[in-house]
Amino acid sequence: MASRDRTFVGFGFGPIQAGLFLYEAFHSGNFRRLVVAEVMPDVVEAVRRHGSRYSVNVAHFDGVRASIIGPVEIYDPSGESGRERLIEAVAEAEEMATAVPSVTHYASASPGSIHRLLAEGLRRKAARNGPRTIIYAAENHNHAAELLEQAVLKELPAPERAAVSDRAQFLNTVIGKMSGVVEDAGEADRLALAPMVPGARRAFLVEAFNRILISRVDSGRGFSRGIAVFEEKDDLLPFEEAKLYGHNATHALAAYVAALRGVERLADLARHPHLLGLVRDAFLDESGAALVRKHRSVDPLFTPEGYRAYADDLLRRMTNPFLLDTVERVGRDPRRKLGWNDRLIGTVRTALAAGVEARRYAFGAVAALARLDKGAPGSAQMCAELLDDIWRADSPDQRERAAVLGLLERERLRLAEWRHRGFPALRALFAVPPASRRLRR
Repeated sequence: MASRDRTFVGFGFGPIQAGLFLYEAFHSGNFRRLVVAEVMPDVVEAVRRHGSRYSVNVAHFDGVRASIIGPVEIYDPSGESGRERLIEAVAEAEEMATAVPSVTHYASASPGSIHRLLAEGLRRKAARNGPRTIIYAAENHNHAAELLEQAVLKELPAPERAAVSDRAQFLNTVIGKMSGVVEDAGEADRLALAPMVPGARRAFLVEAFNRILISRVDSGRGFSRGIAVFEEKDDLLPFEEAKLYGHNATHALAAYVAALRGVERLADLARHPHLLGLVRDAFLDESGAALVRKHRSVDPLFTPEGYRAYADDLLRRMTNPFLLDTVERVGRDPRRKLGWNDRLIGTVRTALAAGVEARRYAFGAVAALARLDKGAPGSAQMCAELLDDIWRADSPDQRERAAVLGLLERERLRLAEWRHRGFPALRALFAVPPASRRLRR
């Protein structure tokens, strides 16, 4: 049972921490203290200067509404005083969340590294027989919680690890909430967004969606949640794959194809039905066909009807005009998104393993390559060299690599044809026999 005397601690003060974890903790009414670590001193000072409160803009389908969150205690872990306050808050906390750019930010040589703050705080918690704590790992990685737990336990003396493990449960998450930061004050004013604090350049903008999936909480050992809106699952991996190979892959496909047509905002895809139709076809006939086949017995999501509802809901949210998401933002860092295990190539591989040719996602991968290759992916050899450089650390199986490159080469030629013909209705270029439309009514 949640108590109104709980403490929440967050690491990182970006839009997911500010607009999801702190936001939901605040609105739950179950927390006495909200504490957050932030490494940007100007942000820390700005929040403190304005009553330790901040604003977050929430995009609904009928407009954007600002919400003021706080008071929050915000500390910079780069200073000794900030570190000590954060460590003490960890020792007191019942719920915590990391929301940093990637799992590589968990551990560093800095005294204020997340893994060190958690290790010392949890060490004190165990020594004092403090409250058990849940730690949500919000980074986009299938094993983020395990990696964070390993880093924390490795920092502790071996004899103390069991006592710390008894006090802390690290949970994976599947966060399908779209969010961002508007960094330009003039742009925020033009869009009528509330700044983070009065006079600040940045403004948080998140969608209202809050159906967040988490690992099952071990209530039998005394762990409990104050943030009640999250949904627990016994096995998150299928849902993580639906997020990466469904949501993330489709988001990226939409952005890279839209960029080739000069579309600036994802919401504008609603004015390009042939592009939006292509994206939906990819979601259903490629990602959906593969994942429904792979995980059919797991959950109603992995049925033709369930996945269709998932796809249509995401596409509606993706094109919400009040979310203001840009093609530039969604398409940033194409090298990472072309990773062997990441959204585009990972979806192609997952589909091939299920006997499905993910031609549209392969087309999206070629469009991402175009962004890397100054607008026009060159020869098959040039594409292969670019991708081999990206995939080197993963040492792909050579037969699987050849199959993926073969599919991408066919889509490179299709992209060249599309351009040569003056960008005709793209969806028609991918017409397939009805028998292969596995998720159609």
